[in-house]
Amino acid sequence: MDNAPIIDFNQNLLSFLDKSPTPFHAVAAMSECLERNDFQKLDELETWGKLSAGKYYITRNESSLIAFTLGEEELAETGFKMVGAHTDSPCLKIKPQPERIKHNLVQLGVEVYGGALLNPWFDRDLSMAGRVSYLDSQHAIQHTLVNFEKAVATIPSLAIHLDREANKDRTINPQNHLPPIVMQVGDDDSIDFRKLVLQQIQKKNPELDIAKVLDYEICLYDTQRAAITGLDDDFISSARLDNLLSCYVGLTSLINGDSTQSNLLVCSDHEEVGSVSTSGAQGSFLESVLHRLSSDIEQHHRMLQRSMMISADNAHAVHPNYSDKHDAEHGPKINHGPVIKTNANQRYATNSETSAYFRQLCEHVEVPVQDFVVRTDMGCGSTIGPITASTLGVKTLDIGVPTFAMHSIRELAGSQDAFMLDKVLTQFFTKS
Repeated sequence: MDNAPIIDFNQNLLSFLDKSPTPFHAVAAMSECLERNDFQKLDELETWGKLSAGKYYITRNESSLIAFTLGEEELAETGFKMVGAHTDSPCLKIKPQPERIKHNLVQLGVEVYGGALLNPWFDRDLSMAGRVSYLDSQHAIQHTLVNFEKAVATIPSLAIHLDREANKDRTINPQNHLPPIVMQVGDDDSIDFRKLVLQQIQKKNPELDIAKVLDYEICLYDTQRAAITGLDDDFISSARLDNLLSCYVGLTSLINGDSTQSNLLVCSDHEEVGSVSTSGAQGSFLESVLHRLSSDIEQHHRMLQRSMMISADNAHAVHPNYSDKHDAEHGPKINHGPVIKTNANQRYATNSETSAYFRQLCEHVEVPVQDFVVRTDMGCGSTIGPITASTLGVKTLDIGVPTFAMHSIRELAGSQDAFMLDKVLTQFFTKS
C-alpha cells in the first residue's frame, strides 16, 4: 500500500491545526486556501445578483465560513450537496478586565468557553491568540488578528505536598484556580493588558496604523504543535481536533470534488456553546446564503428538498481504560473508518435514509464504516446536524472520525481516519 498520499494529507492537516489557534485564525487559513484554488470572495453587504457557475466563499464575523461551487443546472433541480462542521473548540478566554496581581505575580482572569476538560490545562506552555478591535490614527474602528505564538502563560498545579488527596479528589474552582501567571512585577508596578496586546501587534505588524486597543476576543492555547504519534505513527495528537479536523476534511474534499456540480461547505462558530449567535448554526448565516442563491420562494423550497447535509463532528472512540462507558456493540475504533452517529431522541439528525446513503458512499470508495450509539443509561451530546435539519428541512446525517480525550487541551485521533473520511466526502462532492 502506498502511504505517501496519507502522509502528505496528514502533514497538511497538522499545518492547518497549528495555524488555527482560534476560529478567526481557522477561517483566515481556510480563506487563503480557497483563494489559492480560485474561489471568489463574496460580501454580504454587496448585491450578488444571479451568480454564474463558479466557485465562491463568504465569511461572517471572521469566525464562520461558507464555501460553495455552483453548477450550470438550476438549483431547484439539483439541490446542494452540503457538509457542515464547526470552527470553535472549548478553551479559556481572557476576560475584558483581566488584570490581577498577587504576590508580585501578574495573572489574567479567564472564562471557560464550552465544556472543557479543565485538568489538562494545568502545567502547559500556553500562548494567546484572537481578534482585536482598535482605533487607528483617523479614529476609525478596525480589526486585526493577533497571535503571541511563544509561551507567555502557565497555570501551575498545586504541589502534591500541599494537597495529599490530589490524586483522589482534586476539584477545580474555575474562578480561583484557572487564572494563568504571565509575568512577575515589582511591589508598586501595575499592568494594562490592552497595552500588552498593543505592543504585541506593533511588534508583529509595525506597519499597522493602530493607536489604541478598544476590545478583544483572545483565548489561551497550548503551544505544543500537532504531531503524528505512536510507535507505528498510528495517531494524530493535537489541540482542537474537535472540530478543526472536520473543517479541514470538508475544505479539501470541496476543493477536490466536482466543481461543476453544486456543493457547499459551512463551518460555523459557537457550536460548543449552543450555536445561538449571528455566526452560529442556529443563526441566519446558511439560511441567508441559500435564500440569496434561489430565484424565488418556490424554487428555494424545491432546492432544499433536493439537498442533503452531512454534519461532520468527531465521535467518541472506545477507550481501552474506560470501555464500560460505551455500548459494547457501538464502540468505534481508531483507524477503522468514519462513524455514523445515531440517537433515537434526535440528538443526532441521522435517519435510515441518510445513513444508507452514507454507507453506500463508503462502500463505493472502499472505506469501512462504523456506528456509534450512546449507552441507553447515559446522556447524549449533539451537533449542528439537528439544528440544520430542523431549521432548513434538509435531509441530514451525523458522522465523524473516532477520537480520544474530546474537549481536552490535547486530543487524539487516528492517522488514517481523516484521510478515509476525505475520500468519502470527496466522493459525495463528486457523485451526481
